[in-house]
Amino acid sequence: MRLDLPLHWKVQYGRVPSPNQAPGGVDMPDMKVDLAIVGSGGAAFAAAIHATKLGRSVVMIERATLGGTCVNTGCVPSKALLATAEVRHVAGDAGRFPGIAASAADVDMPALIAGKQALVESMRAEKYADVAAAYGWPIVQGDATFTGTGDAPALDVARTDGTTETVEAGHYLVATGSQPWIPPIDGLAGPENPSGVEYLTSTTAMELDEVPESLLVLGGGYVALEQAQLFARLGSKVTMLVRSRLASREEPEASKALIGVFTDEGIRVVRRATATSVRRDETTGEVVATATVSGGTQEFRASRLLVALGRRPVTHGLNLEAVDVKTGDLGEMVVDDRLSSSNPRIWAAGDVTGHREFVYVAASHGTMIVENAFAGADREVDYRHLPRVTFTSPALGSVGMTEAEVLAAGIACDCRVLPLEYVPRALVNRDTRGFIKIVADAATGQILGLTAVAKDAGELAAAGVYLLEAGMSVDQVAHQWAPYLTMAEGIKIACQSFTTEVSMLSCCAS
Repeated sequence: MRLDLPLHWKVQYGRVPSPNQAPGGVDMPDMKVDLAIVGSGGAAFAAAIHATKLGRSVVMIERATLGGTCVNTGCVPSKALLATAEVRHVAGDAGRFPGIAASAADVDMPALIAGKQALVESMRAEKYADVAAAYGWPIVQGDATFTGTGDAPALDVARTDGTTETVEAGHYLVATGSQPWIPPIDGLAGPENPSGVEYLTSTTAMELDEVPESLLVLGGGYVALEQAQLFARLGSKVTMLVRSRLASREEPEASKALIGVFTDEGIRVVRRATATSVRRDETTGEVVATATVSGGTQEFRASRLLVALGRRPVTHGLNLEAVDVKTGDLGEMVVDDRLSSSNPRIWAAGDVTGHREFVYVAASHGTMIVENAFAGADREVDYRHLPRVTFTSPALGSVGMTEAEVLAAGIACDCRVLPLEYVPRALVNRDTRGFIKIVADAATGQILGLTAVAKDAGELAAAGVYLLEAGMSVDQVAHQWAPYLTMAEGIKIACQSFTTEVSMLSCCAS
């Protein structure tokens, strides 16, 4: 049975049609649809849009806030705050431009957070609630739990209004995302230690009403990097405890460059450090963390503690085992290359799969699943040319394979690292911190990977996607057009460096 509801039936947010309530509040029977989606983030919306375009009936079930992580607690609010913090930093760093004088005033944190929240709410309404209303799929607010059997799965939904209903679908998509992971560090607050030391996560850190005087950050991945620089630029004294190196999955040159940047900005980075316990100093009120550092033991103090040691898929409470869906050691739904779970009618997309945690990956997953489930596309995920960006300043952007990955694959590697002092755009920006690295097949010259630490490194990574997809060689790129005084010109110069001493190039005649 297909479910088609008129758009003038309104529910939450005043826009989205209710799936089981007609005007006047009369309950409708339990639902049967083509696609039932648990979650309402990027993967969920991409799938719902595509399925609706194919003429399929869709229902979306969300237990928390519409829009998922990206718009509410992830990409949008974090990058909005990073952009604001950069304005303050640039004001304080204006002296690097001759003839300019400026200063960085104290931060009005409540106003900053209010501005961030206004942006979030605007985008949630325009890009999620209004889009759902325009396409006409219903959104149920409540907790979904799988029931039935593997051959006949269904969803029991406990709605926030106290009612319950059963949803039956031809296919089910789990797009419940991920949440910050908190390791078992002695002394941290938790269900078994309610009086322990309170800590911040990437979510709660963006709700603070004041800038911490000092901040201890556990972690060295993209969340830790962005949050550490954010609060340092807002005025906190920041220390990072990093188990291996910054951005450990990327090129080692990226870690070295970012440590230099962070050191310049007063951020202390302690490598080979693992926190083992935390406590609160009752005299000063500070958090005191004990950590093993290169085999020894040290204590670190700060007014606040931020735990940014990764995220874990959200699958608890779904009762996946009842419908024969396998999960992995970290709780992730185990899927094949088509994103089908061990139950062929149940699919997973986005962070809940344990795959790379990017919203554009989740959105691609959502569209692909619909094509596989309803159009017989038999598409498979392909991450070979997946761009990766960490929004520090300068940013870290990369695409394709690292030098270590190329060598591990048994491919003879030819690489070049171009310091930004040879990129004219960086010179006129008066910021040459960073580099562009090209990794190529030594036998063919084909470009296999690109990494940059630079202003607009994300755009460089995007350009790299097209170079890799086209299978271009170093020589081809070295002889292509590149607009002068752009960071993208640095890719061409990096390719020229394979055969030319770049110090011998004229800045305007390369």
